[in-house]
Amino acid sequence: MILILILLGYIFYGNFISKILGIDENRKTPALSKFDGVDYVPAKNPLVLFGHHFSSIAGAGPIVGPVFAYIFWGWIDVIIWIILGSIFMGGVHDFVSMFVSIRKEGKSIGDVAEKYISKRAGFTFLIFLWFALIIVIAIFASLCAKTFVSMPEIVLPSLGLIFIALFTGFLIYRTNTGILASTIIGIILLAILLILGEKFPIKINFKNAFLIWMVVLLIYSYFASILPVNILLQPRDYLSSFLLFFGIGVMAAGIFLKPVPLENAKLFNFSSKAGFLFPVMFITVACGAISGFHSLVASGTSSKQITNEKDTKTIGYGGMLLEGILAASALFVVAFGLSKIPQGKNPLEVFSLGFSKTVFFLGKYSAFIALVILNAFILTTLDTATRITRLLTQEITGLKNKWITTLIIILVGGYFAISGTWQTLWPLFGASNQLVAAIALLTGTAWLIHKKKNHLITLIPAIIMFLITLSALILKMPELLKAKNYLLFSIDVILVILGFFIIWEFLRKR
Repeated sequence: MILILILLGYIFYGNFISKILGIDENRKTPALSKFDGVDYVPAKNPLVLFGHHFSSIAGAGPIVGPVFAYIFWGWIDVIIWIILGSIFMGGVHDFVSMFVSIRKEGKSIGDVAEKYISKRAGFTFLIFLWFALIIVIAIFASLCAKTFVSMPEIVLPSLGLIFIALFTGFLIYRTNTGILASTIIGIILLAILLILGEKFPIKINFKNAFLIWMVVLLIYSYFASILPVNILLQPRDYLSSFLLFFGIGVMAAGIFLKPVPLENAKLFNFSSKAGFLFPVMFITVACGAISGFHSLVASGTSSKQITNEKDTKTIGYGGMLLEGILAASALFVVAFGLSKIPQGKNPLEVFSLGFSKTVFFLGKYSAFIALVILNAFILTTLDTATRITRLLTQEITGLKNKWITTLIIILVGGYFAISGTWQTLWPLFGASNQLVAAIALLTGTAWLIHKKKNHLITLIPAIIMFLITLSALILKMPELLKAKNYLLFSIDVILVILGFFIIWEFLRKR
């Protein structure tokens, strides 16, 4: 039923949006008109770009968010938000962000805001995006390093995939090997890595193993941000997407083959110790419904690689809807795969346990595969975020030297990760991410108004997202004051001011 609803959304609402935007198959895209061999590189095949885009947006978010939300509010409200959010909000958000960026020569959504809302609003938004992305880099570098320490079995598949990606990229772009043959070779090598990783765990027997892995990951992110996108980043993300396709497939098969009685699942809670359903649940379930980070990927990397505007529906809108399916799958393997939620487990551990129970036919390898899938997408988010931050830094500062700008990012992001500063800011990260989505939708609205097109498709979601995020931030203030957390309180106030400032600038220009 869920698959049918999402498919209908893709066909009918996706076509409706396409007509409003005015997709032109004969118009040159920035990948062709601004080709530079590094960032602006036409993807060899739309499927390759779809894999890159999907892997970049589908980090741990569409798994952690729904699992966490289910624990506190039950599954009915979460699945409704995932379905409606992905079709009418998240999909629109991603699709429009990508399309508008293509029409603006591959510029970021922040740069587009500077043009169509106001220079002050756009510049402020760019600064906000830069800091938000630094936190993303810190979070995912830290999570990945900790996973390498606790699960040495996944090190070889995770890092080995980098070299397989280089080889696959070479086959696709430098030889006459076709896409199908290159993909099959890459997948076979990846499968071999999975087997070897489980047999030969790579463990660092030092007290500071976390720091060592952190340095390795930051060095990798540095070069992934600088190398031509078709050499490493694109093929690595493309191959990683097959891990996720496999994960979605086996979860669906497990749910179908071994259905679990619904009476054990938690149905619905209006409030919990995490907060009220509105607005907290809508902040918790971001990826899978709507996430501001997606607009940065859509306008940061994907818009610079797409070769035909007609592919924006499949990659932008379709990629988001597939992430909705992933989020629903993660929700169901926990809700219907576990009779009760184990105490003292984090959402990733709960998902891994639910996955192993649901995907019973994989035996003892099920939990291992779940963690490999999760970590692969943590890495894709890390390297893509680093590249996008480098591009934003160049837009903000005007510096063209990618080596220097990337070094600044790595040093700042590495400091936040190694010092653990990101954990201090974590309580406001969800609301910040959804505030990005609200502003991106408002930017799309400004562009549609300027082009005299139907702007309600973005304006209505933008109003909803501003209500959600600003309500969440305002409701958080008394809690932060009570805890005497004046740093977070100050940041909270700044975010609220930012939200109202962007709204004011938008209204002032209309």
